[in-house]
Amino acid sequence: MTEGTTSAAAEGGDTLTRLEQEGEIAADYLEGLLDIADLDGDIDMDVEADRAAVSIISDSGSRDLQKLVGRDGEVLEALQELTRLAVHRETGDRSRLMLDIAGFRAKKREELTAVGIKAAEEAKSTGEPVKLQPMTPFERKVVHDAIAAAGLRSESEGEEPERFVVVLPA
Repeated sequence: MTEGTTSAAAEGGDTLTRLEQEGEIAADYLEGLLDIADLDGDIDMDVEADRAAVSIISDSGSRDLQKLVGRDGEVLEALQELTRLAVHRETGDRSRLMLDIAGFRAKKREELTAVGIKAAEEAKSTGEPVKLQPMTPFERKVVHDAIAAAGLRSESEGEEPERFVVVLPA
């Protein structure tokens, strides 16, 4: 192996180690939160798309975790930010950690992928740009990915919290 290849492999390993560390810090923080709130849930850690991914799941199918999701995922978004801050406090680095609770984000990702595919098909058939409803950054990212997979381009327009995706025809 060349020196450049060796350092690239080491850098990739360092990134994975750093992301795993973020996941562990986040898991510890969230376990403490679950204890304080007296909620049951198991923590699952992974690394997906160059970011730490932490999920809180419940074997019992309990609705208790829905309290941590909130209406339209509002509480989940806030908990994700607090968890990112806890990671930042420990590491000194900004975290892009993704938090899912009770499968909320996974289900939302499926729904948004369908929205992106439908919008891409509409843009292809009409030849006109398709503007979607305002979305959170997470939602826009999922839609952008679905549109790219369909072979089209998209961009975000507007200002938060009214920022939305526009699907551009080929």
